[in-house]
Amino acid sequence: MATGLTTTEPKGLTLHTVDDAMKFGKMLADSEFAPKDFRGKPASCVLAVQHGAEIGLGPMQSIQSVAVINGRPSIWGDAALALVMGSAVCEFVRERIEGDGENLVAVCETKRRGYPAPSVTQFSVADAKRAGLWGKSGPWTQYPRRMLQLRARGFGLRDAFPDVLKGLVTAEEAQDYPADTQAPAATQKPEAPRLEAKAVASDDRVGKARLAINAAKTMSQLDQIVRAVNDRHADGLFTAANVDELLALANGKSELIQGDAYEGVQTDG
Repeated sequence: MATGLTTTEPKGLTLHTVDDAMKFGKMLADSEFAPKDFRGKPASCVLAVQHGAEIGLGPMQSIQSVAVINGRPSIWGDAALALVMGSAVCEFVRERIEGDGENLVAVCETKRRGYPAPSVTQFSVADAKRAGLWGKSGPWTQYPRRMLQLRARGFGLRDAFPDVLKGLVTAEEAQDYPADTQAPAATQKPEAPRLEAKAVASDDRVGKARLAINAAKTMSQLDQIVRAVNDRHADGLFTAANVDELLALANGKSELIQGDAYEGVQTDG
């Protein structure tokens, strides 16, 4: 197996081994090309590149387009639109803003190739108010029309092209979801701070577990990784939050593996 980095067209660098990936992640994390949330975090850089590769993005596109919001991967709205419009299954995506003032409505019209009619998704000021977004400090106050457009786009693209986006939510939408809250200190076990400190010190260990899950090809490999994750939790190396995140990732990977196996059986038949 090759140990160096090679270039391919059109996706750029191809990382052949975990060591290669970690070296590239460290180089990227130490550079000005990494967004602030990825700087100094080589494992996160590698996982962003891996996640982007699974949806068709090159390494540098991935690091700029994939975001982790509240512990879950998402994709920026402009990158989601680019992926969909570059897909063979997309016939067109049309966006517009109707009305004005409190009657603004963002419309996203999508047409999937081979489908008889386009799909139309709307997101209005009334929708934003019900979600507690209208007037919210930040982009919703500074760029309300753009935020309405991105929310309509996110819903429309996921509904019409879930296979292209692999179920990823747009980062703009994910940012509007409330962050998971931690349990009150009184309900935590006395050893919780010690376990959290260990987990912080072993960030690379958690990152490697994520990478291993994404790289798993069979259910047997995935089961071994899940057992290792549970063992590390029992040893105090992973927090409950680490385990929840890794098991959620493993469940998603399990669906992909079983789906690939089913498609293989259908094709062979």
